[in-house]
Amino acid sequence: MAYIVSIDQGTTSTRAIIFDEGGQIVASGQFEHEQHFPAPGWVEHDPVEIWTNVREAVGFAMAKANITRHDLAAVGITNQRETVVAWDPTTGQPLHRAIVWQDTRTQGKIDELSREHGRDGFVSITGLPLDAYFSASKFAWLLDEIPNGRQLARDGQLMLGTIDSWVLWNLTGGPEGGVHATDVTNASRTLLMDLRTCEWSPTMLELFDIPIEALPEIRPSSDAFGRASESSLLRGVPITGILGDQQAAAFGQAAFDPGQSKSTYGTGSFVLVNTGSEPVFSEHGLITTVAYSLEAGQPIYAIEGSIAVTGSLIQWLRDSLGIISTASEVEALASQVPDTGGVVVVPAFSGLLAPHWRSDARGAILGITRFTNHSHIARAALESVAMQTRDVLGAMAQDVDSELTELKVDGGMVANDLLMQIQADALGIPVVRPAVSETTALGAAFAAGLAVGFWEDLDQLRQLWAEDRRWVPQSAIEDRDAAQRQWDKGVERSFGWVGDDAGR
Repeated sequence: MAYIVSIDQGTTSTRAIIFDEGGQIVASGQFEHEQHFPAPGWVEHDPVEIWTNVREAVGFAMAKANITRHDLAAVGITNQRETVVAWDPTTGQPLHRAIVWQDTRTQGKIDELSREHGRDGFVSITGLPLDAYFSASKFAWLLDEIPNGRQLARDGQLMLGTIDSWVLWNLTGGPEGGVHATDVTNASRTLLMDLRTCEWSPTMLELFDIPIEALPEIRPSSDAFGRASESSLLRGVPITGILGDQQAAAFGQAAFDPGQSKSTYGTGSFVLVNTGSEPVFSEHGLITTVAYSLEAGQPIYAIEGSIAVTGSLIQWLRDSLGIISTASEVEALASQVPDTGGVVVVPAFSGLLAPHWRSDARGAILGITRFTNHSHIARAALESVAMQTRDVLGAMAQDVDSELTELKVDGGMVANDLLMQIQADALGIPVVRPAVSETTALGAAFAAGLAVGFWEDLDQLRQLWAEDRRWVPQSAIEDRDAAQRQWDKGVERSFGWVGDDAGR
């Protein structure tokens, strides 16, 4: 029997998951990496640690499944998007820590460009607003920080890429002939790609002063990217699928057709709806992106709402406040009270993304009284996840002029049954969890498998999707609306916190 191995390089950990022909998980390995916070709003990862964890996760999963490289048909890669790496192609060493998608150090540059061109000045090219969230200003910062960075880039002595490119280059040999490529979904998140041509935009490259020589080649999501090098545990196995994590989750949810959607709950949360072969531009704070592109095929587009802090809020309760010792404990703690007791948590740790796009917002816990305890804060944290998702879906419904009848969900947080019920109550529609909740890794596996004939077509993949559990709304409409009003007040109070007095 043949298998697909999917490398899922996320914000907090790296996983390798092995899938069989039925799309079922055979084995997995997972290793966390350290989060570095060198200054307020700065978030970094060690690219070498990530690459080490990739190899260890793959080895662990293969050992657990009791298979060798000869049992593998292909490799798929999915990754945290917008996070960037610069490295020396001769030595293979990073020239700086990776700058993570959550990082806001480049906000000053973005503000300057926004004043000159307007925040939405390049949406018609890229589908994206000018924001520090995306990769372009991070690439520019690295080129400014690294001595003689732009000249090195022009001379082929410095490579730039998102995490998928870093993993692919190392997996295919690194300094010994590594492939420098990315897929169209990751490229569409950089603020540097033309949505319609799926090529690097000369206008955007000039705006951020980024030499094209340093950037990876853009390819379809399902494509023959290369083979694992002779020094790899996977040596000779073709790498044939790459998707940014949220697009991979949609692909794993079989959201192949216009109108189909999903919501992924991870470090952040991301809601995506397929809009078909033509890009749809949001008028309500969402972004336009590429959902996927099959081998040599037409790109399929989506609109997306990105929420920066959901799962990482639970980590904050654990690591910074110490009110839980493991993330899984939040459900039991929050279940000890019937409601939040009037508490609202707005997790704007580095601003708010869709649909608000307020870089000046900061986190707040509001409505505290002497009655408030840890359980109220825990429940308010879960409700903040649900309410942020509701905000995004409300904007999305206006852009696509339709209402969702149900929401497919995935990601690590969907194991929290209380959160899923809170989400159904907040939305007033059923919430549906798939039988295979690791849809991000599954989507990368699907893309890789299609390229080598492991699966025949999208119809076969549709047949592999199955429902695990469904939550239906239990709250009254008036309670739902009251919760929304209270949430809106909390969000408004988080605005404008960063200003002239920031840090004092």
